[in-house]
Amino acid sequence: MTEHKPTDSQNPMVAPSRAIRPHGTTESRKIAAMAARVALDNNGKDVVVIDVCGQSAEFDLFVLVTGQSRRQLHAISEQIDDALEKGMGEKRDGIEGYDESRWIVLDYGSVVVHLFDEETREFYDLESLWADGTAIPLSELGIEQAD
Repeated sequence: MTEHKPTDSQNPMVAPSRAIRPHGTTESRKIAAMAARVALDNNGKDVVVIDVCGQSAEFDLFVLVTGQSRRQLHAISEQIDDALEKGMGEKRDGIEGYDESRWIVLDYGSVVVHLFDEETREFYDLESLWADGTAIPLSELGIEQAD
């Protein structure tokens, strides 16, 4: 008996199926772009967007941001919430770490925003943990960074 192995186009973790992502990832990319733009506008550093569709059926994208202080992380968090709710009608599903302010996680369903202080980001190194994900250049999301 021959074993059937799905091709990449048949594998729902590689090529999102209608069952897992019925509307594709276009909306997730818009949410991530808005979050990244707001973080940059609030002087967030090392902003990275990672496509984790191939590794997770639950999340599409992660946005990673480093802040310089507790106050800055709070401001970025609040500004992202405000921009996504007012600009896109997106309400946050959950938040973790706000009181401690070393790693704030904002859950928007298909997009998860991680706001770190420098030490915590380095320690947890999500870029390596999710290394099978694909970093999306900010320019692909319509974000131009000043040099």
